[in-house]
Amino acid sequence: MKTILSEQQLALTVKRLAHQILENNVSLSDTVIIGLQPRGIFLSDRIVHELRNIVNPGLIQYGKLDITFYRDDVRKSLHIANATDIPFSIENRKVVLIDDVLYTGRTIRAALDALLDFGRPSKVSLCVLIDRRFNRELPIQPDYAGKTIDTFVSQKVKVCWKEKDEVDEVVLI
Repeated sequence: MKTILSEQQLALTVKRLAHQILENNVSLSDTVIIGLQPRGIFLSDRIVHELRNIVNPGLIQYGKLDITFYRDDVRKSLHIANATDIPFSIENRKVVLIDDVLYTGRTIRAALDALLDFGRPSKVSLCVLIDRRFNRELPIQPDYAGKTIDTFVSQKVKVCWKEKDEVDEVVLI
């Protein structure tokens, strides 16, 4: 087991990602942030918390998206659906999708399909904590990445959050 991000590094990475999103979306009035259920929510909650410390919290529109029934492997195994909570329109808005790990790209493809049920955004950006860049099966790349790593297919990236795992860290197993 190898530590990729310690607790301190994870906190700094979240702050940096929040600032990068704000840098490219100065007026959050036409931007919405959507975290992917279930694991992307821990990262998106923290990024939104950071943004609320920087700008007027009323400017931030934040939703959560479940992609369970949009996955291409939903028939192969049993998946438990999570709640989708997008209380606003994404029509002609900039969407920043947030997830913890970008691996094959299939989760993001499913998220893009699911998003279309809520309108047609003017632009979709992707923010991930960890980009496993050499394992992509689809042509999907992040606009914001906390850390880019090279891994073997046999390795796993585990993102631990205090809220769920009692510790903040990212490890390679």
